[in-house]
Amino acid sequence: MIRKRTEEVRNTTDDERLSYERVMANLLIDDDITTSRVGANGVPSEWISAPESASDRVILYLHGGGYVIGSVRTHRALVSHLARAAKSRVLALDYRLAPEFPFPAPVEDAISSYRWLLGQGISPEKISIAGDSAGGGLVISALVALKNVGEPLPSAGICISPWVDMEATGGSYTSNAEADPSVSRSRILKMAETYMDGKNPRAPLASPIHADLSGLPPLMIQVGGIEVLLDDSNMLKSAAEAANVSVNMEIWDHMPHVWHHYAPILPEAREAIGKIGEFLLNRT
Repeated sequence: MIRKRTEEVRNTTDDERLSYERVMANLLIDDDITTSRVGANGVPSEWISAPESASDRVILYLHGGGYVIGSVRTHRALVSHLARAAKSRVLALDYRLAPEFPFPAPVEDAISSYRWLLGQGISPEKISIAGDSAGGGLVISALVALKNVGEPLPSAGICISPWVDMEATGGSYTSNAEADPSVSRSRILKMAETYMDGKNPRAPLASPIHADLSGLPPLMIQVGGIEVLLDDSNMLKSAAEAANVSVNMEIWDHMPHVWHHYAPILPEAREAIGKIGEFLLNRT
């Protein structure tokens, strides 16, 4: 019975992954964007650069998808606009996903890839870590983990519509339920169950609102005003400020979850990414 249920979860996940890939493939990247595949300490990754990208300035990007779907391919358009706005190369990770590789596999892959960048001679002062949704939460988890193992921390963390609470306790899951077109509490909890695989949902590296955030670099948070995940951002901001971490948080009225995806066609997405670029250019 357990084996049958596991197979059903994997079959459903495979279908969701394929569907997501097909939808996001419609978002094209500009002709002057360059991409190249690389292994970052064994983690499949992709360099994404614009003509403006400085060779010594790097963003480590962690894609969203609830830790079960998503890839570099689904996020290539978003990341290409970020590379241009921040005048940085971006190393986008295809970190391991649940259910095949549950928590803490994505955290381990983020740490390994960051160490690979350091090994390539990239100064931590020239590195930032960014991500959206689950990847936005993974940004904080990775920063906490890097601090805990004594690695030099990057210059900044960027969290786009971050998911930082595996228990989905925020009040916006109710207040924004009707307005949010893409995310629901039931879907979030299903993904959390798959990712945690029976582990404590309050584990600090899974739900980093429960982590010790002291000593982290400056953070920027962007979140849409109609998202059910709005209170995840509010809780993250409160936890970071309580730990004396500098936080620049922007709530974008009427914007849905990770509207940045639609930068090829949505002015508000390009504007938001431009704000991230300005933030990073002042720090790297």
